[in-house]
Amino acid sequence: MKKVYFLQTCDTCRRILKEVNTDGFERQEIKANNITTTQLEEMYALSGSYEALFNKRAKLYKAMDLKNQDLSETDYRQFLLDEYTFLKRPVFIFDEEIFIGNSKKVIEKLKEKIG
Repeated sequence: MKKVYFLQTCDTCRRILKEVNTDGFERQEIKANNITTTQLEEMYALSGSYEALFNKRAKLYKAMDLKNQDLSETDYRQFLLDEYTFLKRPVFIFDEEIFIGNSKKVIEKLKEKIG
């Protein structure tokens, strides 16, 4: 599977999509097409954690004061399904491997894998 989940209004996502070879990737803009339960379960199966998929830098995370709450994996799952901004992005799935977020290290590993 070759898929990328991203947010069109995110400058970082747009920059990464330009620098990574996404030929043959299915692209899903998460604001226009929210992630489904099935898609989230696929990401979870590859990452092993809903928290790993969760964006703790989202404005809504601070606004809802979630950092001061003891969130379970179930809570993270529900927040991810309820609000697209909580997905750490971009998320690339390539050959049964998942690359989450925009850290330099993650993007470099992705580029090496894609070739």
